[in-house]
Amino acid sequence: MQIHAAVTREQGSDFAWQEIELAEPAHGEVRVRIVATGVCHTDAVARDLGIAPFPIVLGHEGAGVVEALGEGGSGLEVGDHVVLSFAHCGGCGHCLTGHPTVCDSFNELNFGGAMDDGGHRLTRDGESLATFFGQSSFASHAVVNARNAVKVDPEVDLALLGPLGCGIQTGAGTVLNRLKPDFGSSIVVYGCGAVGLSAIMAARIAGCRHIIAVDVHNSRLDLARELGATHAVNGQQEDTVERVREITDGGSHYAVETTGVPAVVRQSLQALRPLGVSAIVGVTPEVTLGVHHDLMAEGKSMLGVIEGDSVPRVFIPQLVAYFKEGRFPFDRLVKFYTADQINQAFEDSKNGTTVKPVLKIVDQLPSEVDRDTRAG
Repeated sequence: MQIHAAVTREQGSDFAWQEIELAEPAHGEVRVRIVATGVCHTDAVARDLGIAPFPIVLGHEGAGVVEALGEGGSGLEVGDHVVLSFAHCGGCGHCLTGHPTVCDSFNELNFGGAMDDGGHRLTRDGESLATFFGQSSFASHAVVNARNAVKVDPEVDLALLGPLGCGIQTGAGTVLNRLKPDFGSSIVVYGCGAVGLSAIMAARIAGCRHIIAVDVHNSRLDLARELGATHAVNGQQEDTVERVREITDGGSHYAVETTGVPAVVRQSLQALRPLGVSAIVGVTPEVTLGVHHDLMAEGKSMLGVIEGDSVPRVFIPQLVAYFKEGRFPFDRLVKFYTADQINQAFEDSKNGTTVKPVLKIVDQLPSEVDRDTRAG
């Protein structure tokens, strides 16, 4: 079928809405009409650093309605509301033991550009277009493996829910699934973007006593306080390590590092108390550590967490339930953009104007951007 999609033809290029061809769903797959999709830093990384093949349709925080089913059992029905999450094989040891975020085929399935069977579902004028995260949700429709589609409560505004598939799941899951902080413990969240603010809301759910937000933008620190942070530290105006130790009487039990900045990674370790744990979730370059002083001598731990160590079909409905109860108000992070504002949404995300941009996808894009016209 003919659909509209924001195609990225080469590294660093803007998104351009085009008419392309979407194949019918194969065995175990479903076709989803995309209602909205989040804009995530990982999409920008893929566009600018070339971690996936071109040309490609990016987008990996889609939410929509199931329109068609391929052969084979899917557990879904036409009309179901779904959130699309990361691709995983479902059959390796990690998938089968509840850790699909470290699936043996994670990189191949999410960044390799093809579906599970090695084929492509997207083409234009006979040319194959790469798929991203098994979904490519910067489009009016997507074909996805059914195991990557999470059925959600139809009473909740579907346009809000796409970011639960990656960024918000990452922050909340790192706290609730991996760190599992003790009641009354202390946690520091470094970086108050969508991932960090989601971690802060999760820490409040977990009952942490000290929830310390660290950022360099006072506006984001103010929002962090509104969402559950008990303290806020501006890293440009205060000695972060000293301030954390003062607030917590010796250092935090846990840290979530979202910035990927090497100096901040070191701070997240140095501000821990003995036996403390820092979870690294940001894309991070090489970091030089004094292993004895920063880590080993006080029995500290540093661990990496992908996608919040979540099982999406379990965790995303839990987050939706927390949202309905008023305990996880992630809608406070969201600003909606129209599909033809996609490039502006990425710019606003980069400069910090918007915490979590979400594109509302319409069935028929304006005719002036139907063919080869650059959006934004």
